[in-house]
Amino acid sequence: MQALRFNKSSKLIKTDEFSSVFNFRKRVAAKFLVVHYQPNMAGKPRIGLVVGKKVAKAAVHRNYMRRVLRELFRTQQHAIQQVDLVVRVQKRFAKTEFAAIKEEFNVLMEKITKRMQQNSPSSAVATVSAEEANTQFMSGKN
Repeated sequence: MQALRFNKSSKLIKTDEFSSVFNFRKRVAAKFLVVHYQPNMAGKPRIGLVVGKKVAKAAVHRNYMRRVLRELFRTQQHAIQQVDLVVRVQKRFAKTEFAAIKEEFNVLMEKITKRMQQNSPSSAVATVSAEEANTQFMSGKN
């Protein structure tokens, strides 16, 4: 069984790390969460959390949302690819919506995984090969 730990090395801490992910301009969104992502070379997924005062004025509510998202990441990190994630809360959620948040987080991670697999070099080679085969077929070089 894998250890489900959330170490300091699993966090995005520095402003440059956050900026790098935001500038990569890849994101997926849902009702409560927006996840910005960028492939990394760290060997494991890392997460940064953004919960603004505009979403929840009270620090206790912002901290609850961070705690929930950290826990969801901690339990799912073995299934997430090598990617830097910045999870931004766009709508306040409470304890009563935990199941919806958990489902939304899982759906967003699946979307990111699918997009990363589509953009992997092996799929790009397959796409080029298919295009070359189509071009050869159309030109009658078979």
